[in-house]
Amino acid sequence: MLFLSYAYRVLSNFVFLALVYFALNFLEKYQHRVVVAVLVLVYAGMHAASALRSFHFFQRIERLELEARRLVAALGEGPNSTSTRKQVITEVSGLRQAGEIKAYIDLLFLAIVILLCIAKIVAS
Repeated sequence: MLFLSYAYRVLSNFVFLALVYFALNFLEKYQHRVVVAVLVLVYAGMHAASALRSFHFFQRIERLELEARRLVAALGEGPNSTSTRKQVITEVSGLRQAGEIKAYIDLLFLAIVILLCIAKIVAS
C-alpha cells in the first residue's frame, strides 16, 4: 500500500509536469507564454514553500517520537501497555518517514517545473 501511495504521488506530479510542458509549448505568443509561466511559478513556489514547511513539522514529530520512546522505557507499566505504545510509536515513525519521502517527490517535480518555466521565460 505504501508503494502505491508513492506511485500515485509520482504519477500525479508527472501529470502536472506534462500539463505545464504542453501548455507552455502550445502557446505561440511570448506574452501569453510568460503569463502562464509566471502563474505556474507562483503556484509551484507556494507549493514548494508548503513542502519545505512540512519538513519542520516532521522534525517536531521526530522529537515527539524520541520523547515518547523515552517515556515508554521509563514507565515500564506492563507488557501489554508497553507493546501497544511501542506499536503506536512505530506506526507514527513509519507515517512520518512516508510523509518525508512524499515531500521529497513533490519537491523534485516542483523543481523541474520551476526550471521549465524559467527556461520558457528566458527563451524567446
